[in-house]
Amino acid sequence: MKSVITVTNLSKNFGGTRAVKNLSFDVYKGEIFGIIGPNGAGKTTTLEILEGISDPSEGAVEVLGLVPNKQLRELNKRIGVQFQATSIQKKMKVKEALDLFSSFYDNATQKDYFIELLGLSEKLNVKFDDLSGGWKQRVTLALATLHEPEILFLDEPSMGLDPSARREMWSLIRLLRDRGSTIVVTTHYMEEAEQLCDRVAMIYGGQLKALNSPRELLNEGAADSLTFISEELGHEYLSSLPGVERVEKIQGEFKVYCDNQQTTAFHIFSYCQEKGIPLSSFRFEKGSLDDLFVQYLEKEKIG
Repeated sequence: MKSVITVTNLSKNFGGTRAVKNLSFDVYKGEIFGIIGPNGAGKTTTLEILEGISDPSEGAVEVLGLVPNKQLRELNKRIGVQFQATSIQKKMKVKEALDLFSSFYDNATQKDYFIELLGLSEKLNVKFDDLSGGWKQRVTLALATLHEPEILFLDEPSMGLDPSARREMWSLIRLLRDRGSTIVVTTHYMEEAEQLCDRVAMIYGGQLKALNSPRELLNEGAADSLTFISEELGHEYLSSLPGVERVEKIQGEFKVYCDNQQTTAFHIFSYCQEKGIPLSSFRFEKGSLDDLFVQYLEKEKIG
């Protein structure tokens, strides 16, 4: 596969703090690539370096064969950026914003097409400040894609959106990928990464902890779990069972992470049958990226 972004031993320092530490990865043409991690992990800093907004302290970055912080003018013609917060005058109408951003490019933009694609026709005469969060995100996405960029950078594109608007945003991002753009997205919503991304780079404390497709990451490392409600079982017994990695209890419901669901469930059922202990709401659950995140965080604490 053709690499359109290459990051090699990238580091970024802010005073005495190293926000990004020796990151290396490639992004391939036509994929949706996720940079995921908790708040403060270094996601936005990494994105800003790829966009040419910030200079790296160490390492090398190439985007479409260009060095972002040295060839920014040329790069800006070929990339689109949707920031976490795009500054648009509150009283500016949607049509005015689209016209203004279209004027920034030498070549003709696909303004009318993206108005139709993103469903903005009915909002053209609405002031930006009067739009809901979901519609504001649609407008800023349109502004980032008017010139049909080869690479589209999206920083937390669904932050603050309700579940319905978030899924609509995912559909729009997939449409843009299908039209030929490579998408690089940061997110701390693990469901978003699972549903949207072809591959993800998991970052903690500025360091790359894992890089693969969501499915492969889950196959490699995420523990499956058993969830149930019991008034009589306790942490000590459940933690002592073979293959159990950790036990959580949230709002009266146990969640037992284990390496073999069938074996662990057999031990629990046998014990409860012998002792006459009732169970309810028993479920077998596959590991998620959320679970994998917690596993990495626990390893960090131990380390």
